[in-house]
Amino acid sequence: MARDQLDPTFITSREELVSWFEVGCKPVESFRIGTEHEKFPFRRADLSPVAYEGPNGIRALLEGMQMLLGWEPIMEDGRIIGLFDVTGGGAISLEPGGQFELSGAPLETIHQTCSELHAHLAQVRQVAEPLGLGFLGLGMSPKWTLAETPVMPKGRYGIMTRYMPKVGSRGLDMMYRTSTVQVNLDFSSEADMVRKLRVSLALQPIATALFANSPFTEGRPNGFLSARSEIWRDTDNARAGMLPWAFEDGMGFERYVDYALDVPMYFVKRGDHYHDVAGASFRDLLAGRLPQLPGERATVADWANHLSTIFPEVRLKRYLEMRGADSGPTGRICALPSLWVGVLYDDASLDAAWEIVKHWTAEERQKLRDDVPREGLSARIRNRSVLEVARDVLALADDGLARRARLNLYGEDERIHLAPLHRVVEQNATLAEQLLAKYDGPWEKSVDPAFGELAY
Repeated sequence: MARDQLDPTFITSREELVSWFEVGCKPVESFRIGTEHEKFPFRRADLSPVAYEGPNGIRALLEGMQMLLGWEPIMEDGRIIGLFDVTGGGAISLEPGGQFELSGAPLETIHQTCSELHAHLAQVRQVAEPLGLGFLGLGMSPKWTLAETPVMPKGRYGIMTRYMPKVGSRGLDMMYRTSTVQVNLDFSSEADMVRKLRVSLALQPIATALFANSPFTEGRPNGFLSARSEIWRDTDNARAGMLPWAFEDGMGFERYVDYALDVPMYFVKRGDHYHDVAGASFRDLLAGRLPQLPGERATVADWANHLSTIFPEVRLKRYLEMRGADSGPTGRICALPSLWVGVLYDDASLDAAWEIVKHWTAEERQKLRDDVPREGLSARIRNRSVLEVARDVLALADDGLARRARLNLYGEDERIHLAPLHRVVEQNATLAEQLLAKYDGPWEKSVDPAFGELAY
């Protein structure tokens, strides 16, 4: 998650909430690519998780990164919980179980995104290796129980930890034991947002299958190719899912505002303190009648922070967040923005993608989303396999990136970053299936080798 917002400007009306989204509309030439990825820290000596405190803990890691990068620390109750680059817009933050996240700067090309990623990983290794730490690229931690997983000292996570078991069976697994990669992309108008939101929602299960990489839990196969995606099916359905209403007539910023207003809140932040208002209505805060904080009025920061606690498969902020992919090896982190930029940032590819999905019903889209975590590329929609749809979508991404014609120093365009996904389709095998074959073969029924083969 990105850092909390701080804008104290009061908001008094629903119309101002709609206007907040409208500010996100950008001219096409200003479109950018923001890539975020998480990874699991572990102790190389014994493959155990990494607590916050201690001489070789997460705090020491963050302090070392601050010294190396010169980024501004993000503090909470006297503890460093993240870093922020005031010059470029990137940030490092902690997920609840210590997952170490880079929220990349908004960049013009996927080549730049990939360069940013490689620089970050080199910097992290420089600090982590003397501490005896490594980082693992999987969609779910493969070895540790929930009880063994450390808890990061962030106020918002304490509130979420108390609330999650009330609204679903898998919320704590989502918080503490999953890891993702996502890309944030721009829109030029409300109509452009709606078109991109609908296409990306419908195709999000295709991305989930292509990036499936979480087949192990507590040292053994869990029965899924993307257990991370399965976990989201019963985390908190009031704030997650496929947004079927986004395909209905009248979809736009106002409709999303109404949805967000009805999603229960987690917290209200005042100063450095998180007030637990879990289950309360933002509508009450907007009206100044929130029972837990009588008289408090909503601010821009409250709205932005509330939006960051909504978790659909595609999330609307002042940009669109693609949220369907498991974290994984370096090449896959570069491949995710390549897939979505190729489809969504090229009008011809976007139109063609809409032709693929426009007749899918809400029930068909939901069934696809429900089937993919277990079935992966073999799941079906309208008598077509995900493999077939993925092949078509990859072709559209190739075409879109070719037309973008953004070249690196070697004269190659952004299509080079799609190579890991083409291999998945050519082999008809997800990374999860390849790992399961290793578990049954050379790994000899152990997940420990993953900490070598899938470490960054």
